[in-house]
Amino acid sequence: MLVSLTVGKVDAGVAVLLTQDKRLIEFPSILLPSTITSGSIVDIEVKQNHEAEAKSHGAFASLQTQILNTYGLNAPATPVLRLRNATQTSLVLEWDPIQLATTTLRSLALYRNGSKAGNIPRPMETLSTKMSGLQIDSEYSFYLVLKTSGGVYTSNTLDVKTHAMNNLTGITVTPGILPAQLRESLETAIERIGARLNDTIRIDTTHFVCTEGRGREWEKANEMNIPIVRPEWIEGCEREGKLIGVRGYYLDADPKQRQVGSNPALAQARPSTSTTPQQTNRPQRSREQTPRSPEPDTPVSGEPGPEVVPTPPPQKELPPIPADDDDNEDEEEEQEDQDDSEEHPTEEKGKGRAADDEATEEDDDEEEDETHEPRQLPKPEDGKGAEMEDVAL
Repeated sequence: MLVSLTVGKVDAGVAVLLTQDKRLIEFPSILLPSTITSGSIVDIEVKQNHEAEAKSHGAFASLQTQILNTYGLNAPATPVLRLRNATQTSLVLEWDPIQLATTTLRSLALYRNGSKAGNIPRPMETLSTKMSGLQIDSEYSFYLVLKTSGGVYTSNTLDVKTHAMNNLTGITVTPGILPAQLRESLETAIERIGARLNDTIRIDTTHFVCTEGRGREWEKANEMNIPIVRPEWIEGCEREGKLIGVRGYYLDADPKQRQVGSNPALAQARPSTSTTPQQTNRPQRSREQTPRSPEPDTPVSGEPGPEVVPTPPPQKELPPIPADDDDNEDEEEEQEDQDDSEEHPTEEKGKGRAADDEATEEDDDEEEDETHEPRQLPKPEDGKGAEMEDVAL
């Protein structure tokens, strides 16, 4: 299509063109020939470029698809929390790598029993964490909270339980420098108790077993504060049937600090070597020959309890031996008096009858004296009353 236009005005940037029906069109001056002035007539040919139009539509569709795939389909992935290892007092949790898509990471936090336990350091690199200081044989719940610029995503809730003392499956051992024969016996003992063996130090390693304190793994165990014990510790756990302390099994520890024989099943097989007051009982001490006190033994009822060191009783003042003899003599005299009173009851009765007879005779004499009116005699002296009365009669 060819169009003829008249140049009306030409400026540095814009030229005014006039159509045949007197319409004004602003046209860039840079597109016109440099010789154009006011009043010049220019012919402009206009046609549709289908090839360029197709390319433009194709580019636009590609951009739309890219935007859809980048922002419309991909989104931050919700973390999936899993249990890696459990012991009596610790738990090792792990999860898959964090997928943020096009969002920006704000934080990744771990929650325990509904309360925030702390933020995960370097969440794009860290894929596990260890929770220590837990209670034995207790239940806990954990979940992760991922905060991004595109929203907040909460992981699944993981319910776990720490092991009891007799559960040794959570022990994970990394061996160090050991003799070949001792290493074979260690691997056999670990397999028997149900524990695990790792060749390298990891986050779930619970103990490092060796006989010499050197090597790269030994240094790494020191850096991570992992207990470094001798192989006898595994044997002690197997013998006791439970997790035992590591204090007596360090490389430089005194073997006398090791507690052996605390398991009841083991105590039945062989006697315990410890001599604590709780393990000794009173019947065993009764077999010893101890000096007897002069006081008579008093019976004690009830079952003997645990032996306790007695406090010395206050000294009692014992009566002297002669005092005991006097008491015996007094008792013998009282017994003889009782016997005499029982043997002579008739004599006392006879004496009583005689006194009664004398009293009745004196009464009869007084009555006779009143009837015969005897002569008055001088009052007899003591001891001659009986003779004077006879004379009057």
